[in-house]
Amino acid sequence: MSEYSKKPTKLKLLYIMDYLQRKSDEDNPVSVDELMAMLTREGIDCERKSVYSDIKILKAFGMDIDTARLPKSGYCLLSRDFELPELRLLIDAVQAANFITPKKTKELIDKIGTLCSDKQKKNLDGQVYIEKRVKCANEEIYYYIDKIHRAITANKQISFIYSKRTISEDGTEIAVQEKEHCVSPYAMIWSNDHYYLVGNNEKYDNLMHLRIDRMKKVEITEKKSRSFTEVSGYKRFFDSADYSGKTFNMFSGDTQRLEICCDNSILEEILDRFGTDATIRKISEERFTLSSRCVVSEGLVSWIMQFGSKIEVVSPKSLKEDVKKRAEEILGVYKN
Repeated sequence: MSEYSKKPTKLKLLYIMDYLQRKSDEDNPVSVDELMAMLTREGIDCERKSVYSDIKILKAFGMDIDTARLPKSGYCLLSRDFELPELRLLIDAVQAANFITPKKTKELIDKIGTLCSDKQKKNLDGQVYIEKRVKCANEEIYYYIDKIHRAITANKQISFIYSKRTISEDGTEIAVQEKEHCVSPYAMIWSNDHYYLVGNNEKYDNLMHLRIDRMKKVEITEKKSRSFTEVSGYKRFFDSADYSGKTFNMFSGDTQRLEICCDNSILEEILDRFGTDATIRKISEERFTLSSRCVVSEGLVSWIMQFGSKIEVVSPKSLKEDVKKRAEEILGVYKN
């Protein structure tokens, strides 16, 4: 017979706390009779006054327990670590993330549901809409994320096989090309519903972005990572938030001073992309200019093109030429 079965009364306080967390909320109080019935089912004998005493102890511990009169008399847990709107945001984020597999999506949503009462969870479940979206099939991604995190912390390089999809030579099916890599990892960034590794291949003096869901056989090596100060402008630490804000669609490139002239109708989109730290100046009732430092890349060209004539690149000149070339290429496709 176990130690706990010999002295079950020592578990009484924990059972009461667990029951209040699972079964009670401000609309669903639990009575002392319910608590005593639950304890009896668990094989714990108790007196009514001891339950009152345990409630006082839990209140002193910091649990926000209140006495309710409606819709029935009892005790309810008013506040938790997460409020329902916060749980809703977490569930939406999990559903939207393409790098989370369907199986893990369901598991995570179920775990999030344990952070509220059972009846609140039923309401959340009723609001969950699992759209038929493309989801990652790589179930190993969670272990890879952990390994990459440990490698960054230990300042070690990682090795892995990276896959890239292509069309087969006969043009009838999708083929997969695989290549081995050894990379110094600096950060993991969630962008455009994918999880990316930002790192450096020591053969080159730049940063590279790789989708973690396309990796397999990730291993931490004994080789020390190359310092990010050698391949980026960061000195004390790799600022992933700053880097993500300057990088468009996870395309690598050189950081340059960007100046664009924009239509007032897209001010919100511009602020969402560059933030309020960028320099913005009104030049007419219809237009304004923005100046900011960002990574000039193919991703930036694609981002600018979506706004059509509502954005004009002022500088750098190379970006202006790239946008012009892309527009001519698109025009050429439709002319032909």
